[in-house]
Amino acid sequence: MPRQLPTISDVATLAGVSRATVSRVLNGSALVAEATRRTVQDAANLLRFKPNAQARLLAGGRSHTVILVYPETDRHALTWYNLMLESGAMRGCSRHGLQLEMNLVFPDPPHSYERILRPIDTLSCDGMILAPPFSDDADLIALIQVRQMPLVCIAAGPATRPLTAGIGMDEHGAGFELGQYLLTLGHRRFAFLLGPEDHYAAGERYEGFRRAVDAVGISPANIMTYAGYFHFDSGLAGFNAVLNSGFAPSVMICASDEMAAGALHGAHQARLNLPGDLSIVSFDDAPFAALLSPPLTTVAQPVYAMAEKAADIIVARIKGDQLPYELTRPRLVIRDSARAV
Repeated sequence: MPRQLPTISDVATLAGVSRATVSRVLNGSALVAEATRRTVQDAANLLRFKPNAQARLLAGGRSHTVILVYPETDRHALTWYNLMLESGAMRGCSRHGLQLEMNLVFPDPPHSYERILRPIDTLSCDGMILAPPFSDDADLIALIQVRQMPLVCIAAGPATRPLTAGIGMDEHGAGFELGQYLLTLGHRRFAFLLGPEDHYAAGERYEGFRRAVDAVGISPANIMTYAGYFHFDSGLAGFNAVLNSGFAPSVMICASDEMAAGALHGAHQARLNLPGDLSIVSFDDAPFAALLSPPLTTVAQPVYAMAEKAADIIVARIKGDQLPYELTRPRLVIRDSARAV
């Protein structure tokens, strides 16, 4: 059980003053006698008290900072996903008069924890937003919460959603809806290019798809999987692995639009007729999805809107509101990359 951190009430009791007096001292008010100021500061130091974000926000008088933590990888520091996260969170924070800072961190727990926790330990932020895979890390979430830092998670997996407030898409429902759509088109042989193992939401997409096809009795022998990552090269490699395996799917499902772009490139290199010889579908509805050839059928993930909503939630959390994790409904965007068998 984590140790309960001291509160402003504890400082007031030890110093023998009111909470309002402690608040004035902490916010540098000139309306406090010097002797009283020293007494309050001594009590705060003795208790190792750190002003929490709620008190700082309600006190007013300065800019309040929210940290957005998202992953840097050895391949791509910035992707369309990260740019949508930044833009949405920045718009949301701006509406509330908050300053947004970006913390691009290589996901290497527990070594990455120090870099993520440093702004909290140095009292340089008032709230934190975690994007995946950090939003899937229960240990990291616990370390942030024991510091009494308001926290919001974006696109968290099922294990960490109950731990904190946040916003995400119903990934399982997205996979199920896409699977059902492909079944209505007559597809019965599937290749699925999976996302990273540590990205639990991506795993839910596959689980939702399997629920749809298992319900109609599709044999596992008619499903081939390839373990990949959310980038173009992985989609191309996955396509070639399926092509060279001898397995002949009627449709290829990619865990992200970037992977689908790589798969489409591989299909064009192999001189396949798309979608006649092979349908290709995916998830995200990235800005480039409609520009591919053929335009991509995909399940839209409203990354920008979720990041903007995360700013609304972090403000509520700073003010002390307890909020549940929210799931948005998936939306299938039908274009030209899939056809009936």
